[in-house]
Amino acid sequence: MSDDSSPEAILRKRLYWHSRRGMWELDLLLIPFLEQCYGELDEADRAAFRSLIEEEDQDLFAWLMRREWPEDSARRRIVKMIVEHAETTDNDRYRNL
Repeated sequence: MSDDSSPEAILRKRLYWHSRRGMWELDLLLIPFLEQCYGELDEADRAAFRSLIEEEDQDLFAWLMRREWPEDSARRRIVKMIVEHAETTDNDRYRNL
């Protein structure tokens, strides 16, 4: 994917900018997940991620901070995947200290 004008590259850039929320806590969860996991997701999970980042910041914050879970099962699944990725990444980071 060296062509920056390919549809996939354009979509990835759009997703990156939509994942930048201006809220540090959300940025720390969404952007690494996008960069490290999105490419490995099946189409249903990719669609769930694209849908998720269209949500309001306060909803995303509540879900990603595990204060509550989305009612929609596909959205709940992707939120759990993001949270688990962050927990795994943090554990790996601290193991290397």
